[in-house]
Amino acid sequence: MSINITSTPMRLTIALSGEIDHHNAAALRLEADDAIQSSLASNIRIDFGDVTFMDSSGIGFVLGRYRIAESCGANVEVINLSGRLYTMMKLAGLEKLVTLKTK
Repeated sequence: MSINITSTPMRLTIALSGEIDHHNAAALRLEADDAIQSSLASNIRIDFGDVTFMDSSGIGFVLGRYRIAESCGANVEVINLSGRLYTMMKLAGLEKLVTLKTK
């Protein structure tokens, strides 16, 4: 699992790749949280385009980043979701909190 964070004045993009599971989610959360809290961007984009596997830790990852972004006055988009990941997030009710976009 790796994370790549890029920033512009208006948008912070968190690009994830590999597997998101209980074993590696904690390290991802710390890096993403630091970036969100230090950014002035009003839009946080989480890119799942290169995620090959995700368990419920991925849903927790999105929910936690949403809470931090909301406290900073930013909105969250989750982009490049495969059909399976989109369905998982929709069933979890995340579309009520964040914008979900498929590939």
